[in-house]
Amino acid sequence: MPRPRRTQISIEDTPYYHCCSRVVRRAFLCGEDQYTGKNYDHRRGWVEAQIQKLSEVFAIDVAAYCVMSNHLHLVLHIDIETVNNWSDRQVVEQWHKLFTGNDLTQRFVKGELIEVHFVSQLKHLIATYRSRLSDVSWFMRCLNEPIARQANMEDNCTGHFWEGRFKSQALLDEAALLACMAYVELNPVRAKIASTPEHSDYTSIQLRINAALNGEQPKPLLPFIGNERTQQPKGIAFSFKDYLELVDETGRVIREDKRGAISKSAENILQRINVPAETWLKLTTDFGKLFRGPVGSVQEVDDYYTHLEKRRRHFASSCQHLQFS
Repeated sequence: MPRPRRTQISIEDTPYYHCCSRVVRRAFLCGEDQYTGKNYDHRRGWVEAQIQKLSEVFAIDVAAYCVMSNHLHLVLHIDIETVNNWSDRQVVEQWHKLFTGNDLTQRFVKGELIEVHFVSQLKHLIATYRSRLSDVSWFMRCLNEPIARQANMEDNCTGHFWEGRFKSQALLDEAALLACMAYVELNPVRAKIASTPEHSDYTSIQLRINAALNGEQPKPLLPFIGNERTQQPKGIAFSFKDYLELVDETGRVIREDKRGAISKSAENILQRINVPAETWLKLTTDFGKLFRGPVGSVQEVDDYYTHLEKRRRHFASSCQHLQFS
């Protein structure tokens, strides 16, 4: 029996999670459906706009995303520190960006006097909202449900649009995070619907590259902040320049089908995260097939399952085979 998502999240082990949702019926999420002749490319705009909207509401950052013809990928970062530092008013204001709340919360944000006998009810609501605003399941719910409603209305039908629950997996170390991000962002290149990462429409890598041309990083995405240091800002502790080079080099190898053609410069970058070039190419090509559960070193995976009180170690052998360290 599937376990609740909250029993698959261990902030003690990692704030990073890879999520994937697939459509259930034959109609496409976006792209061209050869069977019906209809084109659904405009739905990519729906998804991307909703992702960016949610990144401004939740205490959850988007590290990477990609919208394909019948599924979408996200790499999310749970920002517990931010949600815990929000005042009660900020929590309710954030929640009201998506939901109307009730008369009590509306009165609270307007600064109206709350009767004593309603205070405990208000505090309970605020605690609930605070929890939900750092909950991956609520993030995915707020992403998928509006898209499903719009698609059903456009297709003039009812019923499920998404294939059951979204899938998620913990990314337990730097190598797992970077490999998963590259895997997600190179989806269009692997599928041969884009020639290069910068031409991969509706992906986070295209957003990052376009911003980089102006010497910036895109606001909707979790930034790269370089090497770890004291009092560092929030972000991915890896060089943005090195990551772009890795993705570009990997995309070239995948596109040209030259497994041993990764450059010496890219190999040097991979050495710093202790991942051999062949292993990196395997990860960024077959990440979804290799792993169904948490990804990281064998010890990290074991600790993750221990903290969640799980006895079965799914796909731990894949981590051992790929020698995450």
